[in-house]
Amino acid sequence: MVTPTNMANVESVLSQIRQYQAEAASGAKVEGLALNEASKNTFTDSVKGALQEVNATQQVSKSIRNAYERGEDIPLTDVVMGIQKSSLAFEATLQIRNKVLKAYEEIMNMPV
Repeated sequence: MVTPTNMANVESVLSQIRQYQAEAASGAKVEGLALNEASKNTFTDSVKGALQEVNATQQVSKSIRNAYERGEDIPLTDVVMGIQKSSLAFEATLQIRNKVLKAYEEIMNMPV
């Protein structure tokens, strides 16, 4: 049931969205953040950095495992911990990717 109060709230939110869209289109500041090239790359840089960290964890795990297999003096516990860390990092990355993909699909399927 749509009440006058709910309708006023909806209109208020729509008004704010339209204002933010106009400000973004004109290149103005939105909530104190300038829309420039640096702020556009922040999300991309964050994702790249996280993926590089996961990759580095996997590379370290691989090198420790290979060193252990060659017979170097590395404790088995370090090898197992390295493998578990890289596995956990990869699984977390995979779950985040799945959640982002699901959210994207839901947004794309929203009626306009």
